[in-house]
Amino acid sequence: MNQQKIIMDVHDRPKAVKWMLLSFQHLFAMFGATILVPLLTGLSPAIALMSSGVGTLAYLIVTRGKIPAYLGSSFAFIVPIVSVSQGGKHVGEALFGCLLVGITYGVVALVVYRHGIRWLDKLLPPVVIGSVVIVIGLALAGTAVDMASKTDITVQMPQTAEEWAAVNGTIKEVNPENSTVTVHVYSLKNFIVALVTLGIAIVANLFCRGFLRNIPILVGMIGGYLVSLMMGMVDFTAVYNAEWLSVPDMTMPVVSWNAAMVMLPVTLVVLAEHIGHLLVQGDIMGRNLAEDPGLHRSLLGDGIATSIASMIGGPPTTTYGENIGVMAMTRIFSVWVIGGTAVLAVLFSFVGKISALIQTIPTPVMGGVSILLFGIIASAGLRMLIENRIDFNDRRNLVIAAVILVIGVGGALLRLANIHLELEGMALSTVIGVLLNLVLPKQDQENQEAVKAA
Repeated sequence: MNQQKIIMDVHDRPKAVKWMLLSFQHLFAMFGATILVPLLTGLSPAIALMSSGVGTLAYLIVTRGKIPAYLGSSFAFIVPIVSVSQGGKHVGEALFGCLLVGITYGVVALVVYRHGIRWLDKLLPPVVIGSVVIVIGLALAGTAVDMASKTDITVQMPQTAEEWAAVNGTIKEVNPENSTVTVHVYSLKNFIVALVTLGIAIVANLFCRGFLRNIPILVGMIGGYLVSLMMGMVDFTAVYNAEWLSVPDMTMPVVSWNAAMVMLPVTLVVLAEHIGHLLVQGDIMGRNLAEDPGLHRSLLGDGIATSIASMIGGPPTTTYGENIGVMAMTRIFSVWVIGGTAVLAVLFSFVGKISALIQTIPTPVMGGVSILLFGIIASAGLRMLIENRIDFNDRRNLVIAAVILVIGVGGALLRLANIHLELEGMALSTVIGVLLNLVLPKQDQENQEAVKAA
């Protein structure tokens, strides 16, 4: 791939009209995933757009304009943010944990600058990272299906024990003042919309060509939105009432060391993801980006972007494979194009009607694309294990992967009440996976290598 002709190199600046079109292409490539994370976690989509744009500009400055990468909302933090924020009640605490993740990036960048990256390879081998990435996807599977197939309805409060027992669904809220109960129930109508959305996204991914093939999630969301619109599931009241220009509501971090302990283990996953993206992009461009401008600069740029997002109420950021795919297809690596995309994202965050329009997207539409997205995340972890040829005849690899998967997918919880520490699901499985990798002996592997050598 890196032998193909470069259409536009890193510092080439296109003419105005072409520049705008190329930047919009990257905007659409990242848009669906960037706004999906805040929608799933209860954060502001407008702030997510703003923070991704500002963070990307900061990243381009830190990397001296040598890495044309776009930074959008990271999917790895969906579970811990939802866990900590508890339906929006503790968003500030979740943002504090995210801020410490950004600071941790800076610390790791300093260590990489001083000592290189060999220690990271030992701490995070493919068997650990691949298994954790699978957990990230599968831990969200229940959320995706719930969004796709269920809805909330309000009914009159039952009066007798028999009526309470006959309530169909999960009771989410009881309102004694209005004598009503909110029940979470199965909805065939919602599930149909979700399946149509999923189908459109799959068709776009497999059969569309050119630009559309790079935005299957956005195509699916648009298709599902139109279907739900025809079925009367969209309310435009908020759009009519919204101002054309408005400043997004910002949320500040609130100190919580418990939230920090939930968030920080995820740093191991996103570090591996970041390094992988950098190596892939360097291969596409035909140059060693880990050396020039350096992995430490790339990590520092991502850390600064995550810190900026956390301080204003946005989700942590990560380099986007979607935008790397666009560059691989077009052979256009201009940082001016990526910078233009970042500016467009910031401008869109101040258009109140666009923010309100995003909020009108029905939950089953998000559920439909989430089925594909979360499945792709899990599949990416499986692919990582295959591509690195992880040998599961080696009992050490088998034990590490098995423990990570069951603890992560099962939602195991480690709670130490005396020191207010909780590690749950993905975070706990990541920590245990790293510890197992460090303490389990490698005798079997060494013996096998000795036999082969003999």
